[in-house]
Amino acid sequence: MHEPALTIKFIRIRPDLDGDIPLPSYMTPGAAGMDICAAVEKDICLPPGESTLLPTGFAMELPRGYEAQIRPRSGLAVRHGIGLINSPGTIDADYRGEIKIAVINLGKKPYVFCRGERVAQMVINRVYRVAAQLVKTLEETDRNDGGFGHTGK
Repeated sequence: MHEPALTIKFIRIRPDLDGDIPLPSYMTPGAAGMDICAAVEKDICLPPGESTLLPTGFAMELPRGYEAQIRPRSGLAVRHGIGLINSPGTIDADYRGEIKIAVINLGKKPYVFCRGERVAQMVINRVYRVAAQLVKTLEETDRNDGGFGHTGK
C-alpha cells in the first residue's frame, strides 16, 4: 500500500451525534477516491426527479494549492440513477464548513438514503492558479474551432 503524499485534517461537526459515521476513506489500495458516507439522522426518501443535500458530519482543512472533487458513486448511478447535481463538485482549500453532497434521483423509483451509506467519493487534486492574458490571436491547431462531433467520432 502506498504511503499518503498529503495529510488532510478532518473534524466532526456534531461529534456527539455523528461519531458512528466513518470519515472519508479509500476502500481499496488502488482507489483514486475516498468514499463519503451520509450522516442523515433518519432515512431520507428521494423521489424521482428530486434533489437534496445530504450531510456528511465532517469538515476538512485542505492544504493551499489543492481541491477536493466530489463525484458520484458508479454503483448508485448505474443501479438506481443517483447522481450529483454539480458533478464534480469542487471543495476549495479555504472552505471550512460541513461537506454536503448534492444528490439527484434520475431514476424511475424513489431511493432511500440510510445513515452511514456510502453516497459519493472524494478525489484530491492539485490546483494551479493561472494569470489571464488577453491577446489578439491564438495559435492555430488542426482542430481550431471545431466543436462537438468535429472529429467524426
